[in-house]
Amino acid sequence: MPIDVPRAVGVELPAISFTWSDRDIILYNLGVGAGDPPTDPRELKYAYENDLRVVPAFGTIPPFGMMMNVGTLGGLEIDLARTLHGEQRLTVHSPIPTSGSVTQSGRVVDVYDKGKGALLVVEVVSVLEKTGQPLFTNRSGIYLRGEGGFGGPSGPPSTNTPPQREPEHVVESATLPQQALLYRMASGDKNPLHVDPGFAAFAGYDRPILHGLCTYGIVAKAVVEAALDGEPERMHTYEARFTGHVFPGETLITRIWEEDRHWVVSTSTKERASTVLSNCAVTARP
Repeated sequence: MPIDVPRAVGVELPAISFTWSDRDIILYNLGVGAGDPPTDPRELKYAYENDLRVVPAFGTIPPFGMMMNVGTLGGLEIDLARTLHGEQRLTVHSPIPTSGSVTQSGRVVDVYDKGKGALLVVEVVSVLEKTGQPLFTNRSGIYLRGEGGFGGPSGPPSTNTPPQREPEHVVESATLPQQALLYRMASGDKNPLHVDPGFAAFAGYDRPILHGLCTYGIVAKAVVEAALDGEPERMHTYEARFTGHVFPGETLITRIWEEDRHWVVSTSTKERASTVLSNCAVTARP
């Protein structure tokens, strides 16, 4: 088995810095579906440098360079074709500026045995250089197909189950046929699974699939607009489990239930009625 669990848990990722500008923010926002319709003020705030706002899921972008190094760490040997993004939890400690630099530290937190696969949990803390304070913390669960069955713990149980009532909000978000091509350039995630038909077929898909974190960003924007009064700086925590894939060009249906001090969220595809985000919840900044 390529995972040496005792050796892997606690190992630190090489530190890395990340700098962004308003141009990067606009590209990311467009990559997760902002700007439609292009003259709507609620959309222009994500696509026009005049009073620019940040879709808070941008906080998943700076750690990406660190995450690409996970397979080189001691105790780990990862096959990209058998790797999927399983879970993501983002904590935004303060509103994300439209330009800035962060220094980042990361470590492997745990490895869970999921039977048919293993879930590698990595935490990255991004500190804003200007203030010296944490700006966001990411905890990513990387699912490694075929690497389970080693007898370890299975991890925490699922939570954030939607209540048995109609949601307060339902949002439809159309994706473009070329959405994955846009997102890979906006995010830097150039995994061939999202662009190369041959690679996608080798990995078991009919055609390239949309990045899970692109879906994550589209849903973050949907929740901001529907439940947070269009104020992205109010989002504090956002967690989700990637339970299905999206083909570029499909429409996402996001259902949002208001609970005590947070929102429970579930997202499915309109065309296939396939759930793609579950165990999903958002909290607002106190």
